[in-house]
Amino acid sequence: MAALSATTARAVDRPPFYKVFQFPPDKIPRIDGDPSDWAIVPDDYAIGMDQLTNDARPADKPDPSKLDVKVKVGWVKGENRLYFLYEAHKDYWDFSQPNLHNDIFELVVDGDRSGGKFIARWRPDATVPEFDAFFSMQGLSAQNYHIFTPAKDKDWCMAWGPQQWLKELPYANHASQYNFQPGGSGKLVLEFYITPFDLASPDGPEKSKASKLEENKIIGVSWAVMDYRGPQTENHDFWNLASDAGVFAPRGTPGANATTLAGHMMYGDASLLRDFKLMPLEPQFKKAFAAMWTFKVEDMAKRLVSFHDESSGQITSWHWDFGDGTNSNEQNPQHAYKDPGNYIVVLDIEGPAGKARFSRVWDVTIK
Repeated sequence: MAALSATTARAVDRPPFYKVFQFPPDKIPRIDGDPSDWAIVPDDYAIGMDQLTNDARPADKPDPSKLDVKVKVGWVKGENRLYFLYEAHKDYWDFSQPNLHNDIFELVVDGDRSGGKFIARWRPDATVPEFDAFFSMQGLSAQNYHIFTPAKDKDWCMAWGPQQWLKELPYANHASQYNFQPGGSGKLVLEFYITPFDLASPDGPEKSKASKLEENKIIGVSWAVMDYRGPQTENHDFWNLASDAGVFAPRGTPGANATTLAGHMMYGDASLLRDFKLMPLEPQFKKAFAAMWTFKVEDMAKRLVSFHDESSGQITSWHWDFGDGTNSNEQNPQHAYKDPGNYIVVLDIEGPAGKARFSRVWDVTIK
């Protein structure tokens, strides 16, 4: 077995999962570089420098006078987008060159938490030329975004793979505000959203499969802040959310060196990402008592439909009117319609807070 690095890493106390805030549908953040839309997000959703490890010098402690970063992540039920607010203050911003030498927020997302390698250099079959593997596997199951902070005279990010459509509307959007020049100090505010894909095809979105985002789902996410300290050096700090204290990559590991934390390789190995949980609405954004339901056609040939109660509040009774003269008092019933048609289905609920009703008009259509 190859020798391990002897470098000591700073211990970081990380939670079992990070929380992704659910925005109410009437409070979706506007992508305009103004962070005021994010004021409703509680502070315990914010992820700061205390959660990051500097892979370049693992024993380093964050110095907020040089670099101070805070990130919040959000989602909206019914959309397959992840929203980000990135706020960073630096004493030296490096972004004057047209290449990758740029302060960068590197983001990796694995929407179905499938894990595994997703860059060409770690292709499973070494006999396949790396450039061929780039088109056949890079960014396919997880996606890597090198987001320039800020982007001057260049695109807002490098989507690392052949799927360049990932960083364009409607799959992504971005806006930032700052008032410093290259080499200066100051604060950057960056807002953006991206769309995670379980399968991101080089042939375009029509041959791809977007990740389905649902309440309480666990997705894989990690990021690193690449902090350059001057235009004449290629060396940079790599403040990484994925790295684990004291866990190192063996010498000889592709893409690693003697002082590389194992989590450093999160840029191409989705198994190293952190767990992020898509949270339900915070209590203050929920109606105290309201009727709501969804449905699914289980078998069109049998005209079998399942109904799912999504009402809020304390409920003591349910009454379903299926629109064909039949009803049910179950909370989540199934119903087989005898005849084809467009049906008006109504759910009435009762509880200590009173009564509520919700109907869908012709949503349930059976052939």
